[in-house]
Order: sequence, then C-alpha cells, then structure tokens
Amino acid sequence: MNAPISHSKLTSHSEFVVPGMRCAGCIAKIEDGLAQAPGVRKARVNFSTRRVAVDHEPTIDIADLRAALADLGFNAEPAGLTGDLADRTESRRLLKALAVAGFASMNVMLLSVSVWSGADGATRQMFHWLSAMIAIPTVAYAGRPFFQSAWSALRKGRTNMDVPISIGVGLATLMSLYETVINGPHAYFDGAVSLLFFLLAGRVLDQLMRDRARDGAAVLLRQTAPGGMIRQPGGSTLWMPARAIAAGMDLIVSVGERFAADGRITDGNSRVDRSLVTGESALEPVASGSLVLAGTMNVEAPVTVSVTAAGPDTAIAGMARLMEAAGQGRSRYVRIADRAARLYAPAVHTLALASFIGWMIAGVGWHQALLIATAVLIITCPCALGLAVPVAQVVAAGSLMRRGILIKDGSALERLAEADTACFDKTGTLTLGRPAPDGALPLTDADKPVALALAQASRHPISAAVARVLESEGIRPATMSDMRETAGQGMEGYVDGRRARLGRPGWIDSALDADPRPGAAFAIDGQPAVMLSFADPLRPDAEAALARLTGMGMSLEALSGDRADPVAAIAHALHIPARAALTPADKVTAIEELQHKGHHVLMVGDGLNDGPALAAGHVSMAPASASDVGQTAADMVFLGDSLLPVPIAVAASRRTLRVVRQNFLLAIGYNVLAVPLALMGMVTPLVAAIAMSTSSILVVANALRLRSCAR
Repeated sequence: MNAPISHSKLTSHSEFVVPGMRCAGCIAKIEDGLAQAPGVRKARVNFSTRRVAVDHEPTIDIADLRAALADLGFNAEPAGLTGDLADRTESRRLLKALAVAGFASMNVMLLSVSVWSGADGATRQMFHWLSAMIAIPTVAYAGRPFFQSAWSALRKGRTNMDVPISIGVGLATLMSLYETVINGPHAYFDGAVSLLFFLLAGRVLDQLMRDRARDGAAVLLRQTAPGGMIRQPGGSTLWMPARAIAAGMDLIVSVGERFAADGRITDGNSRVDRSLVTGESALEPVASGSLVLAGTMNVEAPVTVSVTAAGPDTAIAGMARLMEAAGQGRSRYVRIADRAARLYAPAVHTLALASFIGWMIAGVGWHQALLIATAVLIITCPCALGLAVPVAQVVAAGSLMRRGILIKDGSALERLAEADTACFDKTGTLTLGRPAPDGALPLTDADKPVALALAQASRHPISAAVARVLESEGIRPATMSDMRETAGQGMEGYVDGRRARLGRPGWIDSALDADPRPGAAFAIDGQPAVMLSFADPLRPDAEAALARLTGMGMSLEALSGDRADPVAAIAHALHIPARAALTPADKVTAIEELQHKGHHVLMVGDGLNDGPALAAGHVSMAPASASDVGQTAADMVFLGDSLLPVPIAVAASRRTLRVVRQNFLLAIGYNVLAVPLALMGMVTPLVAAIAMSTSSILVVANALRLRSCAR
C-alpha cells in the first residue's frame, strides 16, 4: 500500500506510522536523521499518534523513505489502513504481554512467600524450580517489546530506555536460574517478573493514550457524508464518494443529508444544522450564495451547491488537523514518573556495575560480586517509583467515578492539578443545550392537544421542546387531518375543520416578527396567535460551580461560537468575561494565547466544534451529553446536568498530586536507606526482594487515602 501522498509542483508529502518511537530522543533522531536524507526537505513527528510527515522531492520513492527510517533504527508503515493496523497490532501485543506478566507475577510472588516463610531444603528447591518454569517463559514472551526495541537500537549504534531495562530483567532472570541450578539459597524471579509487569503497565497506558489521540480526529472526520449526488454536464446525476468530489462540481443535497463538501448554494432555500461549527442547536437559514460546510446537515429543503473545497481541504478536515496538532503539543508534557525513570534507570545500572567491579577488586570472587550487584538491581527496582503515579491515579479515578466523573487518561489528573485558568463553551456546557420554555406556555387546555400533534410531526428543535413539555404534562395529541410541513416555516393541519399552525412567528403572524425572543408561534383560525418563547437555561449549580473555581484561584472565561447577544447575557448572569462568534480555530488560538502567557488551561466543552479546543487545552472536560467528538477529545467526562463536577475534579486532582509527591518521597527515601546497605554487601537478594515489596506496599497504602478525595 502506498503512503498518503499529495503533490505540488515542487514538493510531495508522505506520512508514515512509526510504532517504535518511545521517547523524546526518538523525535530528534527521526527529524534530524530524515532531514539529512537526499531529497527530503522537512520531517515532522507527531509523537501522540506516532506518525511522521515528510515533505520531499517528487522523485523520491516511498521505499527510499522507509529505508531511511530503517537506517535510523525504526520500522515504518505507510499511514492509512496498513499503518493503523500496525498500531492496533502493537496495542494488542502489549495487552497480551501485560496479561501474561501479571498472571506470572502473582503466581511467582505466591511461591516466593513460601520461601520467605521459611521453606528449606527440597521444598525450597521445588518452589525455585516452579518459579523458574513460570518466570523464564514469561520473561521471554512479555519482555519482547523491550528486548526487540533495545536490540534494534544497539544494532544502529544508539541506546534508548529499553536497553537498561532489558539488562536488568535479563540479569535478574539469569542469576536466579543459576542460583536454582546450583541449589543456591536465593532466587528472585519475583523481582524480574514484577518489574516487567509494572513497566508493561506504563507502556500500555501510553499506547492507549496514543490510540485515543488518533481516534479523536477519526471520529470527527466520520461526521462528513460518505459521498453525494453530483450533477453531470448533461443534466443526469451520479453518486460519487467524498474522496472523488472536487471543486467546481455541482452537489445536490436532499433533506436530511449531510453536505459532503464545502461550497456555496446556487439553487434553493433551506435551513441547516451548523452545530458542527457553532455548537448551536438553532437552525440557520441559507439561500443562494450562502456558504455551507461539509458535515453540516440540510434539514428543510433540497439545495444545489457549487463545491469550493472537498476532501482534505474542507473545514472539518482542518478541524481534525487542529486536533492532531493540539494533541501533539499536549503530548510533550512528560509525566513526572517518566522524567524520573529516564535518570533513575541508567543510574541504577551504573551503580550495580560499579558494585560488581568494586567487590571484584576487593577479592570476593565473581559469584559473590554478581550476587551483590544483583541485590543492588533488585533493591533499586523502580516498582515503588513506578507505582507512585498510577496507583494514586487509579484510587482517585475510582473516587471520582463514584461522583459521576469519568477519567479517560490518568495523566489528566496531574495536568488538571496544574490548571489555573478555566475556559467554558456556552451552549451545552454552561447551559443545558436543550430549549426550555421561558415561563409557562400560553396555551389553553383546548389548544395543548393540537399544539402537541403539530410538534410531534416536526423535527425542529423548538417543536421537540414543545412536545417534551406537553408530554410531561400528560397531554395526549389531538386527531388532525391534512398535516403537512412548509419548508423553512413550520407545520400545519386541520382540526374540526379549522387550520392550526405551529412554526416561525412571521409565517403565522407578521406582527410577531418584531418579537426578539427565540421560539415559535401557534395559532388556530379564528383565535389570536400566541408566542411560545424558549430559552437555553443555565446548568444547575453553574454559578456555585464557577464561584468554587474562583475560590480555588482559577481565572474563568467563556469561549462561544454563538452570537454576541446571548453570550453577553450568559456572561453577565455568571459574572465572567466572554468571547463570542468564535470558530473552532479561534477557540484554539484563544487557548494558545493564554498558554503563551504561562497559563495552564482547563477547557470545558461539548460540541463537535469544541473538539480542537478540548485537544488544545492543558486538560479538558466534557459533559456526558457531549457529541462523540467532544467525549473522545476530552480527558474527563462528567455525568448529570450539574456543573459542580468541574470544581470537584479540580480539588481531587490537587489532592492527588500531593499524594503522588508523597509517594515519590517514600520511594526515594527507601532507596536512600536501602541502597548503601546493598552496596556494602549487607543485603541478600532475598532481603532485597522483601524490601522492594515493602516499599511498594507503603506507596499503595498512602495512595488509598485518596478514596474520599472527591468530596
């Protein structure tokens, strides 16, 4: 399969998936290495999705670029079906390895407990051999992601984090096997498989985060139509897939269809659902000359559109690129545990090597020196360090889940604790996003069944709101005849020989056109028309939630795609600054401006148009009522109508970060005390394994204090 390529007169563009990227050093290695390859103009790495975009001369073949990446030590697949399959295969491989390592570590630990409890002689030897039979195949299978990565790096004359990991796991396993063969008193297979399990757990979480970063843009792109009807030069029509549509074609869009491309209407009048771009549920009228965008829905009458942009040039494709770019910026935030591990692991192995050399010089012999070096490796095993972050995140996530707050990425808690500015979308976030009556509906008991019958026959959001209110009152629809809908106006029908109408105020009574309130009008022949006013109410506890955030020292702002007047009204009611009429790109720009000033932004939004902004924020939240794109892009999702989960999550995250820091102090303090003893030869590998487990238990016990953090 060929990589996605786009050509200009001077430059071609290709994309590859590179699953082997593991750290920031890989980014520099690939970008700098490819930039020096013949014919390559520029290479850019998206670490979130493990993709490499290459601008190169048109004469350069895809095979040459893959060979250049291979020379750098990275296997690459063309982006697209083959590349996505490779990435999914990597995820499954890591999950299988994690499952095997977890099962083995539990069983080996149980066998080790028997040895620690005093088993001796043949019994101890049997437990050692049983541990070997479990641990050796486990290390060989579950350790492959580390061993293969380390070997690939060493073959190309470079190192990565997997090199010291592989040395540590391999040495501990081989020394344990040697001790078992010579009937030695100590074997420490438990240390090797436990270390492997925790390392794999971190790698699986990292892979899941990358899958989600890629899926967010994919969900957004699925909002577009798969294709559309194109008018041919002779007047006939032909359905064409979206990828084949080009600028200049005439696209015919029926009622209920989504636009497959951007363009301007050349024939017909209708209303469109533009919530994809604005986040607003209210339909917007369009006529000849109006701009329509791919992914928006035509809801009232057929129209013909002259295509101006299609495929990767549409506005929704640009939104997807914004999400990927924003996700890449966020991915450069390196977790505390990762930063510590990058320095910690090489130091540990250097220390073990130094202890081996030192004791060899002291004349104790290679066997005793290697035992001491192995004890150093085991006692400094970063299990407690590896648990410091994830166990606190898991406990805090469980507490938040009981309060209806779902955490999709553990690192989001760390980032949320750092947030000092909160930006909110308006419709569906600060408000419920569901039209509600602005007071009691001014309908008589006789009129309500007629209005309900008309409302149930329409797909308009206001009609749906009218139906919802009347149904909640137990009203039953009237029997009507000759019901029909007038495109762009409303529903009408006959009851007892009289015409009844529900729809646009000016269509029913021109005098109501001057009424500035949003809503619909209702009339029955022979009766005065009445205005049914609707509003989008604030979420329950919105004011209290924002007050709590302000009390925590956070700055607040509303970023909305809605018109200035309704945004100003909400901002005044909640006493926060606001910006109106923002496009998805404008929201991303606003967030980036705040970040350039040193702020860490929490973005809270719900709509399709909020996807790029949610990805651009330092951390993000979305309500459960959010679109698929909003929920996919957000780090957290909260249930219910109340906005109080936002300050609850902020408070819990700050407490979680405090516990994480305490866990790091416990892990480091343990090593400060234990490592000198191991270096002096005062700790056997068995005692080292017990000490290592004790430090992990202390970290877990401290994290359990977070069970009540979501208060």
